[in-house]
Amino acid sequence: MDSMTTRYRTRRLIGIVLVLLVTGATIISNPQLYESETPATQQAAGDSSAVAALASLPVKGKAPKSGYSRSQFGDGWATATGCDTRNIILHRDLQQSLVGEGCKILSGTLHDPYTGRDIAFMRGEESSQLVQIDHVVALSNAWQTGAQQLASDQRTAFANDPLNLLAVEGAANQQKSDGDAATWLPSNKAFRCQYVARQIAVKQKYTLWVVVAEKAAIERILDTCPSQSLPR
Repeated sequence: MDSMTTRYRTRRLIGIVLVLLVTGATIISNPQLYESETPATQQAAGDSSAVAALASLPVKGKAPKSGYSRSQFGDGWATATGCDTRNIILHRDLQQSLVGEGCKILSGTLHDPYTGRDIAFMRGEESSQLVQIDHVVALSNAWQTGAQQLASDQRTAFANDPLNLLAVEGAANQQKSDGDAATWLPSNKAFRCQYVARQIAVKQKYTLWVVVAEKAAIERILDTCPSQSLPR
């Protein structure tokens, strides 16, 4: 089998896996669905408004962080049909991504939603870190706002859910750390409405809560975009 055929099949496999992850479907009738716009550029869509969904979330104080570790959310990135979550998200979010064997993304261009900058991605021991996969609702934040009550398989699903994952500039991801909307927001103000809407959607999906300061910060953002919808 020549390299071009291998890359085509690998690219198609990533597309099918991404659709499986997003829809939960077991039969894919249209593998090209994954070719839609990336979360960084698409308009948020859905039937529920972010304002209404935020109002439905419980408001509580943070639970203790005791007992938290990354392993509470699974052993690193999950693998589905031979493709790991990191490479699936890179393929979804990078433009003109080049796929190598084993579903590995070799190169591409990221229009970073957090900073608004374009970043050339090239796979390598050091260069790969220029683009990282961010948990929009950080794992430790989730742990302190209800995820301790989830079953272990639910926490693994949370850590690998495309709804909660974005490819972003590595430095911005490191700066954010495990902050919520009260302590960190993207410097790219044009993306803030979509960003908090995604956090709301994730917390709603996994029955997590928000804290008082976090909710107030999200409300201030949504005041500028009251018609913002939840993302798909």
